[in-house]
Amino acid sequence: MRIAIDIDSTLHHYWDVLSDAAERRFGIDLPYEQQLDWGITRLKPKQLEVCIAETHTDEAILAARPYPGAVEAVTRWHAAGHFVHVTTHRHQRAHAATERWLHDIGLPFDELYCSFDKVTRCTEIAIDVLVDDSPVNIQRALDAGIVVATLRHPWNVDVCQEEDVVCGADWPELERNLEAVLSR
Repeated sequence: MRIAIDIDSTLHHYWDVLSDAAERRFGIDLPYEQQLDWGITRLKPKQLEVCIAETHTDEAILAARPYPGAVEAVTRWHAAGHFVHVTTHRHQRAHAATERWLHDIGLPFDELYCSFDKVTRCTEIAIDVLVDDSPVNIQRALDAGIVVATLRHPWNVDVCQEEDVVCGADWPELERNLEAVLSR
């Protein structure tokens, strides 16, 4: 199968990095547990852009630590012959640092794509399964006929309850829950 995997809040815990930037830059607290939808309304759009840019510097990218079990699960999928397409909502200028980070953490992949339109790319290259945390991407992928999986977060728990989405509280659970899909 062809698997696409997001990075921020999927391969590593991104919320704490974004929240730290918002607190440091603007004195705004972004409690993880209170982020109940995809919009980050406590920050103005320009403030959010500044925080995202700060969290996607080379230094910030290279400092990220993957979720426990993420690299091991993806390594097993890749070893089983699955095509692994890493896709991220990052500017193209973050590509080199992102690729280095993936190599540094030992995550095998066949392709890395930095873009603001993951689902279109997934459709173009015939992705079978998308692992992503964004409710917007989840819905667009479902509409495109792509199987979707996600780690449960406060902002996407609704899709886990209401949509045909494979969900897990952590990577070991997500990997177990995807076994049937990936063994087809």
